[in-house]
Amino acid sequence: MNQTIFGVGQLIQHRKFGYRGVIVDVDPVFSGTEQWYEAMARSRPPRDKPWYHVLVDGAEHATYVAERHLEPDASGQQVDHPELGRFFNRFIDGRYILRGHRH
Repeated sequence: MNQTIFGVGQLIQHRKFGYRGVIVDVDPVFSGTEQWYEAMARSRPPRDKPWYHVLVDGAEHATYVAERHLEPDASGQQVDHPELGRFFNRFIDGRYILRGHRH
């Protein structure tokens, strides 16, 4: 299994597009469809490396992003997204805490 650089609840920033977000799920390898990859993954990031499901700050959608396109977001600022409460119940020390987990 691949080692992941980022984890659920971590704030990230997209290297190319600059948006911020929070990781809500991690796939150790690409788990989308061939059609999605062909249409959306234009830079052809590796499928055998981790991919992340990300809630985008200031938006209502989520993205599916290859690890190589992400970097840590050091702002410490919370993310504004309507689905946050489905996944997390607290924000502590610059990281979101999953529902049901104790800090």
